[in-house]
Amino acid sequence: MTEDALRMDKWLWQARFFKTRALAARVCTVGRVRVDGVKVSKAHFGVRPGQVLTFPQARRIRVVRVIALGERRGPAKEASLLYEDLSDEEPVPRISSLGPLPKPWIMQK
Repeated sequence: MTEDALRMDKWLWQARFFKTRALAARVCTVGRVRVDGVKVSKAHFGVRPGQVLTFPQARRIRVVRVIALGERRGPAKEASLLYEDLSDEEPVPRISSLGPLPKPWIMQK
């Protein structure tokens, strides 16, 4: 990894989007992260300042622009300096809030 890049899982953890680095790595490896619109499924992918990351977090889809690479996982104020949040404030609706599910159609003899 070059000096101007940092592992994606480590950056997501340092920016305090995920509580553990293992959780950040899992989100990366299952292909839930996009970098500049391209799906990436490797936690060791190097992120650089200026790239835009899109990933799920709880009930939201986060879109963030990398501003800086962190030196450590610091307090929230320090972590917020690492990115610019471009995502919507509205959470994704739950499936149960879309209404009742239709009953399955059962064929009678």
